[in-house]
Amino acid sequence: MLIGPKYKICKRLGSSVFEKCQTQKFMLSEARKTKTTKRGGRMGGSEFGKELLEKQKARFTYGLSERQFGNYVKAAVLKRGTDSVRTLVTSLETRLDNVVYRLGFAKTRRLARQLVAHGHITVNGRKVTIPSYQTAAGEKVGVREGSKARTYFKNLVSVPAETSTPSWINLDSAKLEGTVLRTPEGNAAELLFDPAVVIQFYSR
Repeated sequence: MLIGPKYKICKRLGSSVFEKCQTQKFMLSEARKTKTTKRGGRMGGSEFGKELLEKQKARFTYGLSERQFGNYVKAAVLKRGTDSVRTLVTSLETRLDNVVYRLGFAKTRRLARQLVAHGHITVNGRKVTIPSYQTAAGEKVGVREGSKARTYFKNLVSVPAETSTPSWINLDSAKLEGTVLRTPEGNAAELLFDPAVVIQFYSR
């Protein structure tokens, strides 16, 4: 997906949308700048603007096209007997590429997507090359045995041990493998956007 200049998008939506913007230098630089313009402020001043801002944060965070993201939201809203907000969070967070990123096997979701697509990741011991694959509770996500000999993964061995994984995933850094324990709860600190506001935007 073509997304344009990342720093420019981060300045508009916030540093959380891309990992490369989540540095102290970038955030301090932004903190020094005024948050208003001659027109009266950034996108987000009106209720519609705030909802649009949250939607864009979520979409860019997971690296999805407008159509892809919209389909996730529509599916969450149309699913009967469930909380649409939690359903949306579950669908986004349990994507295989996101789980690989959450486990610390990749520093960015984009890289995680490439690792999956290139056949380096397994689910329950079987290679899966579909980044959007929906993982489920009890499934084990790990690095393919044949890929562990590659330089990237050899250098990665010590990295996951320092990774702070979400509570719904258990990481075995020695095996380069993680287990999905349960459905993600949508912790605000982990998401960095408000899924309820996103649902509101699409409900207009």
